[in-house]
Amino acid sequence: MKGRKSQICTNCVMDTTDTKITFDSNGVCDHCTDFYKNILPNWHTDNRGRAELQKIVDKIRREGQGKDFDCIMGMSGGIDSSYLTYWAKELGLRPLVFHVDAGWNSQQAVNNIEVLVDKLGLDLYTEVIDWEEMKDLQLAFFKAGVPHIDTPQDHAFFATMYKFAHKHNIKYILTGANYSTECIRNPIEWMYYQSDLAQLKDIHKRFGKRPLKNFPLTSILKHKVYLRYIKGIKVITPLNYVPYNKEEAMQLLVDKFGWQRYPQKHFESRFTKFYEGYWLPKKFGYDTRKVQYSSLILTKQMTREDALEKLKKSPYDESTIAQDFEYIATKLGITVQELQGYFDAPNKSYKDYKTQESIYKIGARIMRSLGLVRGGKR
Repeated sequence: MKGRKSQICTNCVMDTTDTKITFDSNGVCDHCTDFYKNILPNWHTDNRGRAELQKIVDKIRREGQGKDFDCIMGMSGGIDSSYLTYWAKELGLRPLVFHVDAGWNSQQAVNNIEVLVDKLGLDLYTEVIDWEEMKDLQLAFFKAGVPHIDTPQDHAFFATMYKFAHKHNIKYILTGANYSTECIRNPIEWMYYQSDLAQLKDIHKRFGKRPLKNFPLTSILKHKVYLRYIKGIKVITPLNYVPYNKEEAMQLLVDKFGWQRYPQKHFESRFTKFYEGYWLPKKFGYDTRKVQYSSLILTKQMTREDALEKLKKSPYDESTIAQDFEYIATKLGITVQELQGYFDAPNKSYKDYKTQESIYKIGARIMRSLGLVRGGKR
């Protein structure tokens, strides 16, 4: 909102860099209000949650009898999917660990996937995305000037997993999505819907140079309606039924498996580290740490004071950013000067390109009215 006075929530650390944020008379933001009203009363990680999860697990195991796997599970090497992998084994499930290699894995991600799969005795399937097409699509998003330049990676991740599940008649997909570390979501202007196929195609048509012959594509109607309700493919979020403390989970994985920590949520991808740590805050003023820390504040894993202190530090390592900048440019096949040119170009919004936003809004209203979605506010 142009000319709006800067304000920060008195309960979390979300502020007016989310231009749609509102505050009550006590200075508490609508992200917090949504959590306390819609998520917390319906989120059970005690015996009720465990009993509900056990019912789901029993059904998955029963329907998976006679099959090589009873579900597939997305694995990035980050904390959420890593802890989920551990829990899936503890619950007696037989998941196929599914990893999508979009070309940006960090050393930590590779290590974490390998040690967990090996020590838990699980099978790993890796889908490698056509690099030339991925590179072309990522460059198109840079040229488009929008904040959500990580869309190509995210779109490829879930499109590939849904496609695999559909092809092999697998009815259950486990994901590490959770309220514990993600009860506050990135504002829509920061990270627009990665599954908006109309926008992806429009940006690629305007700025891409090669056809997307092999790149996995999906749409909101395909994976939210057709595959889910017609084909019966269900997405399960087990971490929402059990106690999940991020720090305790990381330490458990370190001690049991030799899992390697990384500086910040989502930094298991070298591209996402650059994107969320440098590009978003420096070019657009969007610091995703505010979202992440606010989630931890609401779930009592971090104090507001600690979050404010952490936010005083730069979101990226100033001693290595020049090296990171060069790495990204080289990997994308462009010069540092060209990448800098994209950084210096005028900022654009998802609204500058074709969107299916109206479909998302209608779907969200329907899902909320039916109690199928609890939050959080975007």
